[in-house]
Amino acid sequence: MLKIYHNPRCSKSRTGLQYLNEKKLNVDVVEYLKDPLKYDDLKKLLVKLHIKPHELVRTQEELYKKEYKGKNFTDDEWIKIIAENPSLMKRPLIEREHGAVWGDTVESIENFLTIKTK
Repeated sequence: MLKIYHNPRCSKSRTGLQYLNEKKLNVDVVEYLKDPLKYDDLKKLLVKLHIKPHELVRTQEELYKKEYKGKNFTDDEWIKIIAENPSLMKRPLIEREHGAVWGDTVESIENFLTIKTK
């Protein structure tokens, strides 16, 4: 089963969800602003994404610019920051059992869907 971390107000997120629905895939939609990821869940998701926590941050967000830009944080600190401020998380994120992807384009989602899993 696929899971999409979705923000209905984001056009990229809406496009990603629409694409998955058009493919008639069974998708669990998580509106992460209403139901934020816990620290441990975010940590597991980052492993599946194969990225460092700071790479998941939306640097164009006003909160980032005011509070975090130019500051150095450990990976654990970034995970805590993102968990406490889910609006900083890039979207949409599509997850399955053995991987995840930032679905900022339909092409990235399509590539992710075509990769064979273990």
